[in-house]
Amino acid sequence: MTTDASVTAARRPGEQALAALGLGAPALDPADASAHTFPGGGKWRTEIPSCEGPEALAVVLKESSRLDVPIHRISQGSGVWMLTDAEITEMVEATKERDIELCLFTGPRGTWDIGGSVRSDSRGAGLRARGHDAVAGCVEDAVRATELGVKCLLVADEGVLWTLHRARQAGIVPADTTLKVSALVGPVNPASYSVFEHLGADSVNVPSDLTLDHLTEIRRVSGAPMDMYIEAPDDLGGYIRMYEVAELIRRGAPVYLKFGLSKAPGIYPWGNHLRDVTLATAKERVRRGRLALDLLARHGADGDMAPLGSRLPGELRRFPVEGSA
Repeated sequence: MTTDASVTAARRPGEQALAALGLGAPALDPADASAHTFPGGGKWRTEIPSCEGPEALAVVLKESSRLDVPIHRISQGSGVWMLTDAEITEMVEATKERDIELCLFTGPRGTWDIGGSVRSDSRGAGLRARGHDAVAGCVEDAVRATELGVKCLLVADEGVLWTLHRARQAGIVPADTTLKVSALVGPVNPASYSVFEHLGADSVNVPSDLTLDHLTEIRRVSGAPMDMYIEAPDDLGGYIRMYEVAELIRRGAPVYLKFGLSKAPGIYPWGNHLRDVTLATAKERVRRGRLALDLLARHGADGDMAPLGSRLPGELRRFPVEGSA
């Protein structure tokens, strides 16, 4: 199967030079491309993760203006419970001013629990919420955060996801609250990806070691927005896939391009004792974003960005909620 040569050259690093040397790659297969987009148009949005509090947020916003890095979403990883009401309000107001979606992590998770299985070689239940009280803590975080104006919540447990989806159906949290599945529990096959969509996910973070073919397989069964680290933190593998960014968009759209950082210390749960590294890494994540966007531009593949300020996922498939209309 063939495709337009200019498109092939534009989306592959070094392709024109390699073709001149007789080393050109096979033509792209149009059947591999995702047929999905964000509502309102666009195939990709951007996200700056691990923005742990108002000071780090201020650094990200200043650096994004300086480097002209467009941002659709900013996410935090330590959790709602690690921020005061005043800090959350400051972050809500700052992101609202720039029309950026703010996403905060909900509640207790396995790595901070007293359960020992997560520290075993098999990692046990992983990041999931153990027991009723952990689920309740996540729900409390969700209610508190949304009452303060947060519109996106990060979850790392299927039961919490379904519970919060039911909560927005019931009006316990606002109906336009979006639910984002963490990379810490991200699905690795089309069937599980579809399950997360049906449980209420509005965007699903997949591990950064999925192949391009894996992304195509997912897109053949689900149009739910995908989140992917273009550069992953070391505890998620430390993968750097910047040179694949155009093809990741072509295969995975609609996709959030997440600009993480390898070779950086972990900062969860965040506190002032980690201030210097938190601010330094926040600034560098924005620079990594600029590098990826520059590469897209050089390859002629920087079009199709979703409009800034857009945040909703479009029509998605859900399991029926008992008692709902």
